[in-house]
Amino acid sequence: MALDLLPPGPRLPVFVQTAAWATRPWDFMERCAARYGDMFTMRLAGERLWVMVSHPDAVKEVFSGPPELLHAGEGNRVLLPMVGANSVLLLDEDAHREQRRLLMPPFRGNHLASYADAMTAIAQAEIARWPRGQPVRLNPRMQALTLEVILRAVFGLSEGERLDRLRAELVQMLRTTNSVPNQVVLLALSPRRLGATLTRRLLRGVDRLLYAEIAQRRRAGDLDKRGDVLSILLQGRHEDGRPMSDLEIRDELMTLLLAGHETTATALAWAVERLVRHPGHLARLTDEVRAGQHQFLEAVVKETLRLRPVLSLVARRLTAPMEIGGVRLPAGVTVVPSIYLMHRRPDIYPEADRFLPERFLEQRAGTYTWIPFGGGVRRCLGAAFAEYEMRIVLSTLFDSCTVRPTAERSEPVRRRTITHVPGRGATVVLG
Repeated sequence: MALDLLPPGPRLPVFVQTAAWATRPWDFMERCAARYGDMFTMRLAGERLWVMVSHPDAVKEVFSGPPELLHAGEGNRVLLPMVGANSVLLLDEDAHREQRRLLMPPFRGNHLASYADAMTAIAQAEIARWPRGQPVRLNPRMQALTLEVILRAVFGLSEGERLDRLRAELVQMLRTTNSVPNQVVLLALSPRRLGATLTRRLLRGVDRLLYAEIAQRRRAGDLDKRGDVLSILLQGRHEDGRPMSDLEIRDELMTLLLAGHETTATALAWAVERLVRHPGHLARLTDEVRAGQHQFLEAVVKETLRLRPVLSLVARRLTAPMEIGGVRLPAGVTVVPSIYLMHRRPDIYPEADRFLPERFLEQRAGTYTWIPFGGGVRRCLGAAFAEYEMRIVLSTLFDSCTVRPTAERSEPVRRRTITHVPGRGATVVLG
């Protein structure tokens, strides 16, 4: 690889850059951007060379470039043991296009309203159980809530033994994989045979129940009357007329669980953490929600995802040389649009470090400047679903509760594998 074709970047040893990235990624990106500008090269252990970009024109070139040149699935291979080889996250080119087509129907805007009643009922029931008058960490509470939405609205399960068993297995699996030591081990070993073996053992109980649910649902005579994602996938057909296999459906259900459960919960926790430290915004939101208005609520969701993006970046691996940002990059490098740096650009977001939801009342979120869900043909399929769920949960919470912080100081950002969570779990007091 011709290193003289790459933009400049930190000359620190690989292990130093890796340590900085692993412990304080936002700070590391900011320092690099301050010194090297909108495009710089990073060298991390276990990764090919990264070229990080944060100028809107360069990000547009990445998101609108030819999918055959810009592979996203290759960069997600670390997820293979968890989500499986058929996951839309791991596929590229024609295979990705085909799988995305099959997954798209239940996430189209005109289908979202069918989930509203279930989401509202789940939010009301979960929030009613939360303690009042004492400190409560909202992040794990939001995780339980969003898991219930996945199980009922996405998997289509109703109250009963099957729901209880699958919920218990998923909670145990998520608790195990989310512990810090296990995260380190699984991420380090995931590309290797040992890591895959350990992950399969963790998923054994969940997989058994998922396959049983798929088999039972195939025998149902009312699939065309159901609106849940599982039932819609069972009715889907490949371009050659084949139905999706049990393995394909299992992989996409696990993808939806892992990509749409904890990320949405974290975004909800951040929204509350930001609101309780801005009493004026909190009062306005509460008044409007209780009056049945939702314009400011939508702006709060947008601003939360801008200021506290759950993921810091997206990645595309070049399969051939390509010019991006005026630089011809060689094949094999990973081009990394930085969500975090884009969202902190003062030329796009004045007072970029401040929580100002009203900015999204005055301007629309830009296709290439507001990118918490990525962009282009790889933009998160569940983006509209996640925003819809956030609006319902937040409106339910602030319509039924008063919420105040336990401390004036903002919660620090803590890294948990590839996500960024509130350092104190979004601790508040409900009344």
